[in-house]
Amino acid sequence: MKNFISVNDVSDINGLVAKALDFKANPLKNQALGQNKRIGLLFLNPSMRTRLSTQIAAENLGMKVIVFNVGQDGWALEFEDEAIMSGNTVEHVKDAAPIMGKYFDVLGIRTFPSLQNKVDDYSELYINQFIKYAGIPVLSLESATLHPLQSLTDVITIQETFKEKRKPKIVLTWAPHVKALPQCVANSFSQWINAWGESDFVITHPEDYELDEKFTKGAAIELDQQKALKDADFVYVKNWSTYTDYGRIYCNDPSWMLTNEKLKLTNNAKVMHCLPVRRNVELSDEILDGPNSVVTQQASNRVWAAQTVLHELLSAKTK
Repeated sequence: MKNFISVNDVSDINGLVAKALDFKANPLKNQALGQNKRIGLLFLNPSMRTRLSTQIAAENLGMKVIVFNVGQDGWALEFEDEAIMSGNTVEHVKDAAPIMGKYFDVLGIRTFPSLQNKVDDYSELYINQFIKYAGIPVLSLESATLHPLQSLTDVITIQETFKEKRKPKIVLTWAPHVKALPQCVANSFSQWINAWGESDFVITHPEDYELDEKFTKGAAIELDQQKALKDADFVYVKNWSTYTDYGRIYCNDPSWMLTNEKLKLTNNAKVMHCLPVRRNVELSDEILDGPNSVVTQQASNRVWAAQTVLHELLSAKTK
């Protein structure tokens, strides 16, 4: 593994999950691997779980961690090649990234989409420019279109929880929200569950909330939420804004919020969410505080997902 940007960087999803669960049982088993190694965590937008879990994971492997908030702790960066820098940006990534490549052994980057220009966002310019110029392994802490650490965490949580000898039915359902959110988590979850290939996967959302087909191909699409929820073993709840007419809110129908009444349609499904969550908008209190919720377990597994990926990146670098 040279970088970790999407599921395409992974050759064996089940192998990664097994390593993650082993780290969960033995957090400090490979502390020597990261000794005298340093990771830089660069944030172009806020984070709580990603930031804390990745830092803990790196320290479990013996790494030193430096966190840097780009634009707050340092200069505003320019990412366009051949840009005439007469505006607000002060330093070009072409100059900053190679220096970071000298300072660190691994670089974690968290970016965020503008939700204004689909072509720009889906080009993944920011993270790709760091890969191009840093010269060291780059770990996505969320990008404009994907959140692979979250998705690996989700597969870990599903495998850890589901013990029956059959394929689980997994439903990704759109939920209402007070503002337009990116498609990153939904895209990434779809990409990973389809690549994993060991479930019956359904995506349900209101009309006009279709995701990019390159991420959803392989999933069944159902616009009737109640039909989609029937016999589900896992329900992943997430809002996203429109993809075709990019970054819009067409529907904010509160009837799409998951409730215990809707859970009766499922196979006593476990309910997942990446957090943060708007209570009683995206998900009801009765769900979040009830026995079907695994959101805390899911969030705690972020450490083991990050630790596994860092282990793979460091191991590949030392070969």
